[in-house]
Amino acid sequence: MANTPEMIIIKILVLIFSVVVHECAHGWTALMHGDPTARDAGRLTLNPLRHLDPIGSIVVPLVLALAGGIPLAWAKPVPVRADLLNDPKNDQPKVAAAGPASNLLLALVFAIGLGLLIRFGETAIMPGIRGAEPTFAYFLYSMFQLAVMINVALALFNLVPLPPLDGSWILWRFLPRQAKIRYAVLQRYGFLTVIGFLLLVRYTGFGSIVLGIFSLVLKPYLNIANTIAGMGS
Repeated sequence: MANTPEMIIIKILVLIFSVVVHECAHGWTALMHGDPTARDAGRLTLNPLRHLDPIGSIVVPLVLALAGGIPLAWAKPVPVRADLLNDPKNDQPKVAAAGPASNLLLALVFAIGLGLLIRFGETAIMPGIRGAEPTFAYFLYSMFQLAVMINVALALFNLVPLPPLDGSWILWRFLPRQAKIRYAVLQRYGFLTVIGFLLLVRYTGFGSIVLGIFSLVLKPYLNIANTIAGMGS
């Protein structure tokens, strides 16, 4: 998939939409469990202007998109007050898990859309695949493909158990008391730990393991798209 200006724009738009849905899922789940803070702050909206972080939502994904591959991003965290949750100990990890779960659901929706588009619009897609002037159908085809990959990547990225990612709050629930005290030290470093993780993925053999996990999770979604398209698994 060529890294053209149009493709970069598609990546950024899909990424922004996906992180906005991710944050709304956090806020909606918190509301369902007794905490209206996100709602009262006007964060239960798909309006990206209410969620975007200039660095995490624009600069970082733009740089990653220009570099090629699947960009990652983050938005302003939705405010959650654990003391307002009905059962803070068990509800907080549910709120955290809602973000990655929303991305996996989006990946499923886009995989179904991709399969339907191939099945009923193959002739309109093929010119773009063969290098001819791309059609609107090819634009949608590229967008759906990227949306599946980006949402799977976002879900897995946010499930990494490093503060302040969602996975850290899920892991926190199951740690014994002494381990929680040691784990809390990582919270002091904020996104520095995440940047360290990304550098580890980029410049060591650990990246191959991460890529293998990504491919393993992505495969069922592509199988769904292929099955709907009538191409088998």
